[in-house]
Amino acid sequence: MSGIRRILFATGNEGKMREIRSILADTGAEVLSMKEAGISIDIVEDGTSFEENALIKARAVAAAWKEPESVVLADDSGLVIDALGGEPGIYSARYMGENTSYDKKNANLIERLEGISDEKRSASFVCAIAAVLPDGREFTVQDAIEGRIGYEQKGEGGFGYDPIFYVPEFKKTTAEMTAEEKNRVSHRGKALEHMKEVLRENEGFDCK
Repeated sequence: MSGIRRILFATGNEGKMREIRSILADTGAEVLSMKEAGISIDIVEDGTSFEENALIKARAVAAAWKEPESVVLADDSGLVIDALGGEPGIYSARYMGENTSYDKKNANLIERLEGISDEKRSASFVCAIAAVLPDGREFTVQDAIEGRIGYEQKGEGGFGYDPIFYVPEFKKTTAEMTAEEKNRVSHRGKALEHMKEVLRENEGFDCK
C-alpha cells in the first residue's frame, strides 16, 4: 500500500462493519468504525440520491478526522422495490422510523406486497460508496444486486432487510447466504471491490 494506512468507515452499524472488515481485509489497512475513532457527530443526510448521501457522510467525518495516510469511506445503501415505486429507497434506514425494528419493517413490506406475483416482486439492493482522501480528492461508486421480495422472512445471517431479499440465482435470501457468498455478490461487496479498484488506480493503496 503506497499511501493509505488506515480506513475510517463512517458507520456505527456493527453488522455492516463485520462485512466491511472482511471485504477490505486484503488492503492491509487498519479499518476503524466511527466509534473506534472516537468520532460522534450528527450528520443530516438530506441528499436526493444514494451517492449524495454517501458523500455527505464521508465529508462530515473527514472534516472531523484529519489524519495523514488515511481515507474516509461512507456508504448509503437501501432497498428499492419496484412495485412500491422504489420505496423505501434512500429512506430505507428511516423507513417506519429509525428506531423501528427490521423485523417490523420487513413484515410491513411483505404485507404491502400481499397478492403481488413473483414477477412483479422485483427489487434491488443499491449501495453507493464515497471516499474522501487527505488531499481532498473525492470518489464515488455505486453497485447493486437484483432479486425479489420473498413471502416471509427467512435466514438468521446478515442484517436489515436481508431476510426478505430473495436471490433466484442462489435460491435463498441474503440472510440465508454464507458470509462469503453474500460478500461476493452483494451490493455492498461489489461497491467496495469497485472502490478498491478506484483507489488503487489513483494511488490510494495496492490491494493484494
